[in-house]
Amino acid sequence: MKKLITLSCILVMAAAVSSARAADAKELWVKNCAKCHGEDGKGKTKMGEKLAVKDYTDAKVQEEMKDADMTKAIKEGVKEKGGDKVKMKAFSDLSDDEVKALVGYVRAFKK
Repeated sequence: MKKLITLSCILVMAAAVSSARAADAKELWVKNCAKCHGEDGKGKTKMGEKLAVKDYTDAKVQEEMKDADMTKAIKEGVKEKGGDKVKMKAFSDLSDDEVKALVGYVRAFKK
């Protein structure tokens, strides 16, 4: 019985941590990403349309994106191909856990 109670407590704490991470990821998204990518990930914002950002709700777009590439884009930013013009600034101040949470948040947009 004692083991069951201990296991239940561990599961509840794990769920709370997971829920907190999701809330943190949403907060990071709204603060850093939504201006261009939209709160819904569709990129239908003034800046998003100007920069031709991808629709993260599109399954094909999600399939083409690799987690490592998203991580690199968040940490190092994105420049136009063949140029020096910055399309997305680097968010080098974010921790590895925050970047991982953002990547997971983007994955959750997939329909």
